[in-house]
Amino acid sequence: MVKVILSVLCGCLCWVAVASAAVNINTATVQEISSLHGIGPAKAQAIVDYRQKNGPFKSAKDLDKVKGIGPMILKKLGGRITVAR
Repeated sequence: MVKVILSVLCGCLCWVAVASAAVNINTATVQEISSLHGIGPAKAQAIVDYRQKNGPFKSAKDLDKVKGIGPMILKKLGGRITVAR
């Protein structure tokens, strides 16, 4: 019984770690970006298209240059995105 409880607990902790991991908008796929709250497939594709055309983002704030991404979405994303290269 203890093994079952520990397995469930470990699984939950792993899920939380994955769910709270930051998404690198300079390397993420459309699917990875669209997993972010407030970002659907169309906005995720716009982010990837912008990145391919203009090069990597220098800061998370640069996302506001992408059509459809404004201050409210940036605020919602908070620490969920990163721009590591």
